[in-house]
Amino acid sequence: MLRPPPVLIERLPAGFGRWEEVLSLIARSFAYMDGVIDPPSSAHQLTAEGLRRKAEDETGFLATWEGRIVGCVFVVERERDCYIGKLAVDPELQGQGIGKQLVEAVEEFAAADGKMALELQTRIELTANHAAFARLGFRETGRTAHDGYDRATSVTMRKVLR
Repeated sequence: MLRPPPVLIERLPAGFGRWEEVLSLIARSFAYMDGVIDPPSSAHQLTAEGLRRKAEDETGFLATWEGRIVGCVFVVERERDCYIGKLAVDPELQGQGIGKQLVEAVEEFAAADGKMALELQTRIELTANHAAFARLGFRETGRTAHDGYDRATSVTMRKVLR
């Protein structure tokens, strides 16, 4: 496992063009879910162009280490809160606080805009993710089902900001 120095966390810069790298990061980060979650992850439908368009409507943050993209997250601003999506960390660097740093950057962004909370969804089968988000202060607020499913497939988690 690599041991990086502190990573740089920043908002996606204007004119960003490294979408293939972000797409590859998300694919690698979400690959462990294949065969575990049902339905399959929406990450499989992402394209570099789709990510570029996503960044037009959402705020993106990157974690970089020596110029290498090692983490990302996308944020949807809503009236009273922010929704976190596509949080990804390079599998070689997971467990070293990069995801936490990305969530903290989103917290600062949301609080500066007067938002009251952060919200996210994680799949029902990914109990380690539930625990990881709980350690970051998120609490389960509900469960939902994807279209066509008669059972819960996702857990909604929320973190109230101070």
